[in-house]
Amino acid sequence: MIEVRSQAVQPQLAKVLAAFQAERVGSHHFSSVSGYGHNDLGRDTLDRVFARVLGAEQAAVRLQFVSGTHAITAALFGVLRPGDRLLSITGRPYDTLEEVIGLRGSGQGSLAEFGIHYDELALTPSGDVDEAALADALSVPTRMVLIQRSCGYSWRPSLPVGQIARLCEQIHSLCPGSLVFVDNCYGELVEPQEPTDVGADLIAGSLIKNLGGTIAPTGGYVAGRAELVEQACCRLTAPGIGAEGGTGFDLNRLLFQGLFLAPQMVAEALICADLVAAVFAARGQAVQPLPGADRSDVIQAVRFGAPEPLQEVCRAFQACSPIGAYVDPVPAPMPGYASDLVMAGGTFIDGSTSEFSADGPLREPYVLYSQGGTHRSHAALALAAALTRLEGGPTD
Repeated sequence: MIEVRSQAVQPQLAKVLAAFQAERVGSHHFSSVSGYGHNDLGRDTLDRVFARVLGAEQAAVRLQFVSGTHAITAALFGVLRPGDRLLSITGRPYDTLEEVIGLRGSGQGSLAEFGIHYDELALTPSGDVDEAALADALSVPTRMVLIQRSCGYSWRPSLPVGQIARLCEQIHSLCPGSLVFVDNCYGELVEPQEPTDVGADLIAGSLIKNLGGTIAPTGGYVAGRAELVEQACCRLTAPGIGAEGGTGFDLNRLLFQGLFLAPQMVAEALICADLVAAVFAARGQAVQPLPGADRSDVIQAVRFGAPEPLQEVCRAFQACSPIGAYVDPVPAPMPGYASDLVMAGGTFIDGSTSEFSADGPLREPYVLYSQGGTHRSHAALALAAALTRLEGGPTD
């Protein structure tokens, strides 16, 4: 399986290189325009490179997006209008979107407070999209259908791009006026195609996940149909400014280089995920996906069923981190999350999940979600430390 993952790097890198070459990227694109950022050649070229890689008409790559959740939120508020209906067909979205939609909290300007109606289609008992119920769910006029590609903090399979393609076709046929918006976090460059290659109208994600190649310092992106990307940017900046504003703080080189490194880093993350799956499956833990299975994202879930082993594994991973190895991860509240989280995140970029990390909400069934990994040797060392802790051996 390691060989299979490694072989996938070359075609993805070829796609990235072709985008760089088509847009004639040069060192002069590394500089940014200060202030408003008007007519920033580097930023505009970076947008076009990302659009080519993602199979999209347009993309906007911005350091001003503080997270994937922020990019997704800008897209939701940019495109949806009062009275519109938003339908999630992958069950309850990721925790950080609950307050954005209005499922938790109040008084902070959620979609619900702006009169946008939200419904969700429950997953089947096996954790799959209930395609048989899709026609009924779309019988009500729907402006946007939300698909979360990754499992998030739920025990379900992540969606392959082939299935997303089928869902896009069904949605556009059943409800021609509907837009398909895919939360693409954790999935970029895992498969040969992206959702925007196969019919998604809009996607969004974070740069401190796959596409940042572990060196992007912050940021996010939106990509898809040009008018929808512009609407998202009008929410990020202001109507009339849209994608024309926003400096790159002379950090464009890191974003270009991060994208160049991304195919290799994603492949390493997948190898690390396979290692995590194999180690814990051998101990009798339930894992999702299984070792060596086809993957649509870089997340590996391990179900412990109790809080103590989940916390012990996070302690081991943190102790094997390059940054903050001395820190003892303890459950704590995190902005946007309903439950306390325990998180092993000793990464060079704070919160970067393209580097090796793991976390989980302190709630049943107590599942660890591991992601990222710059190289498989780091994952192997962290797993050895985790096994020592779980088996009661010395931890020094």
